[in-house]
Amino acid sequence: MEKALIWAGVALMVVGAMAVALGVLLGAVGGRGGRLLPGDIVISRPGFTFVFPIVTSLVVSALLTLVLWVVVALRR
Repeated sequence: MEKALIWAGVALMVVGAMAVALGVLLGAVGGRGGRLLPGDIVISRPGFTFVFPIVTSLVVSALLTLVLWVVVALRR
């Protein structure tokens, strides 16, 4: 059980590093990397932009929860 938790942690760190690398790559190429959903918070000032994609995060979380729930249900 302990080894499974260690491997899960390593997998999460690798996925997180890949997400950061993808974000940096998309930022270097140009643009925000995609469209925002209604309800996402964007604050723009001269020389500064803050984006907090709260609704996008909720949608992604719900989709991942559904996918993982189906995968676990099928494995039983």
